[in-house]
Amino acid sequence: MAVDAGRDPISYAGIVGQLAQSTSVKITSFDHEPGAPSLHVALVVADAVDEERLSVLRRIQRTTSAQSILVIGSITEQALLPALAAGAVGVILREQATPDHLENVINVVANQGGHLPPTLLANLLTTVGRVQDTVPAQRGLAFAGLQEREIDVLRLVADGLETAEIAAKLGWSERTIKKIIQAVTTRLQLRNRAHAVAYAMREGHI
Repeated sequence: MAVDAGRDPISYAGIVGQLAQSTSVKITSFDHEPGAPSLHVALVVADAVDEERLSVLRRIQRTTSAQSILVIGSITEQALLPALAAGAVGVILREQATPDHLENVINVVANQGGHLPPTLLANLLTTVGRVQDTVPAQRGLAFAGLQEREIDVLRLVADGLETAEIAAKLGWSERTIKKIIQAVTTRLQLRNRAHAVAYAMREGHI
């Protein structure tokens, strides 16, 4: 895992200090020597979302295989969408960045998961839900290229359900659920489930 705190060495030292006792998180550099293991997670630290931090997220997404987590002082639903679009798959509020919480979210993201603070997620779903009502689907295909059943699956992913739970709720097999998610991520060139959910949110489907 690597940390980018921009021009804020105090924040960098704070994050490193919080994770100093972790047995599952190893802090490394963005610049790897030949033969070094690939970077799995990148923490991007900021007081607020701005263009400079968005550029960092985009660069990480473009030039590495790492999944990005944004550790932020404060963030609104309006600022969250650009951050997700830029590649963040996890968001941690700085006031909640305890050692245990940091380690837990890092491990979730490293295993292709995602994380948003519950209150922020609830507000975001309320906001983008209003958009959904103004976007009619035609012939089962939404304007962003998502089929209705894909949207149904991604809504449940956004609610935090696991594959087996989604399958049970929709009456489909787990294999079908996995194939639907894989089809979405492959067709739209998305990185993982969290990125697919972010895409669907940004387009107003969930």
